[in-house]
Amino acid sequence: MKLIKYLFALWAGLLIYVMLAAVFGPHGHLSYLQLETEKEKLELNIQDLRQINMELQNNVNSLLYDSEYLALYAREQGYAGEQERFIRIVGLILNGNNRISPGEHFIVSRPQFTEGNILRVIAFCTGLTILLCMALFDFLKYIRES
Repeated sequence: MKLIKYLFALWAGLLIYVMLAAVFGPHGHLSYLQLETEKEKLELNIQDLRQINMELQNNVNSLLYDSEYLALYAREQGYAGEQERFIRIVGLILNGNNRISPGEHFIVSRPQFTEGNILRVIAFCTGLTILLCMALFDFLKYIRES
């Protein structure tokens, strides 16, 4: 019966390690949740980039196939036709209306987790504490009986 008590301390330490690793470890639940939020952010960023890509593709197609759009774009860039003349105002920004944003810089953050060695030390100390408590209770019981 005493051996089962001491084996229980080992099993308790192992169980605590498994539970801590399942929640706080590098492959644990909290790391998984953090990675899921990063995945959602990346998917939103991909959708934004696809939208920007479609807008840029539409602009390229318009510049290639629509002569009126090409003329309007050329005027915005400061080019004139044969019969046109420009009056330049000093300090005036010509490319002030950039229609399409190139997207935003996105940095992926690493998930925060507790190292496996720390979890092992916590589990070992807990199992050792349980083992020492059981040994102390057995020792006190032995003293009372004798």
